[in-house]
Amino acid sequence: MNVLPAEKNIGITTFLTNVDGVGGKLRSIPEDFIVTEISNYPSKKENGRFTIADVTSTNWETNLLVKEISNRLHISRKRVGFAGTKDKRAKTTQLMSFYNVPVEKLSSIKIKDVSIKDIYTSDKPVKIGNLVGNKFEITVRNIRNKIKDEQVQNITKVIVDGGGFPNFYGIQRFGIMRPITHVVGKHIVRDDFEGAAMTYVANPIEGEDEETYNLRKNLEETRDFSEALKSYPRFLNFEKAIMNKLVVEPDDFVGGLKELPRNLLTMFVYAYQSYLFNKILSERIRQGLPLNKAVVGDIILPVRKGILDDNGIMVKESNIEKVNKQALKGKAVISGVLFGCESVFSTGVMGEIEHKIIESEKIDHRDFIIPEIPYISSSGSRRALISPVNNLEYKLDPGNALVLKFELKKGCYATSLLREFMKTDSIRNY
Repeated sequence: MNVLPAEKNIGITTFLTNVDGVGGKLRSIPEDFIVTEISNYPSKKENGRFTIADVTSTNWETNLLVKEISNRLHISRKRVGFAGTKDKRAKTTQLMSFYNVPVEKLSSIKIKDVSIKDIYTSDKPVKIGNLVGNKFEITVRNIRNKIKDEQVQNITKVIVDGGGFPNFYGIQRFGIMRPITHVVGKHIVRDDFEGAAMTYVANPIEGEDEETYNLRKNLEETRDFSEALKSYPRFLNFEKAIMNKLVVEPDDFVGGLKELPRNLLTMFVYAYQSYLFNKILSERIRQGLPLNKAVVGDIILPVRKGILDDNGIMVKESNIEKVNKQALKGKAVISGVLFGCESVFSTGVMGEIEHKIIESEKIDHRDFIIPEIPYISSSGSRRALISPVNNLEYKLDPGNALVLKFELKKGCYATSLLREFMKTDSIRNY
């Protein structure tokens, strides 16, 4: 089944299922994409230093929401903690913590399309990754005519019987309207900080609104940072932060990038690793290798008490039978490399795939050591090739819509599941 060019831009070149999809459109309204964190709540402590709250927002991207809340509270954004980033076009509920913010002060702020509830104090903050997973209720509208229940049922059966769906990084990792975070990251690991900064602040891409497209195009051609700083709209605040530095020191592209929030700057390198992982996973599927069953040369990750162990185990002829018994029970998963400065490759066929993809990019381990911005260096890791899905339910609505409900573990993307049902262009529809 063909994959549209837009998905290839983020490293995805295949589908797991061969059944025709329903097509359709996601996020016709934000409430069509409802996400609720399955959170690890810090224990309550009276007069604790951290104020904890569930924050529900509609049409707010997490970084911009944190910025707005911190502005209203008159505190540094560094005093706001959250477990996972959420993209804008959705209704999301996520746990946040606020350092040295009184309960009364937090409960008194009013922001459009934001509610802050279940507030209490703790001696522990909420940190990135401090969640179990997410619950989703997603409505796909304008699905294709003559879609039969049997089609959706067949896709569901392949996914459930196979233990899940390909654990691709979804389009949110790269930017829905401007899928360029991995391109910025590629420039960074190649020590091309000028290319990284200009890709982020300029680099017009079709799909943006006409005004923004033209502003970026003009900056690309003139490199007049002073004029761009005045003309760029307020919502491009991260671009403006970089240009604030470049107006004063036009050649200090490293300094410009350092003006970005640390988690966003780190995301660029992670996104490039994600792009490489997507290419590796796509190639494994294309070659017909299983995702839920190990072959000799694979590296598996044990699952202990529901948590992946980072200490991988090489699959050999001597242990493959035992490994696959554990995988069948959900106690081990097959992994692909998230390439970094300390990465270990698989061997066998999977090792050949990993080497082929990395070598095609003309990079090596040392490129992920970044002396100019040390805190975004990455040692690398491994990621499960398959994402389990829990409590998957669907309903074909007579009003030409498909409603899906399911739960995913943290780090897994709902859009990577949805693409199997929709078989459509993720960048234009997700």
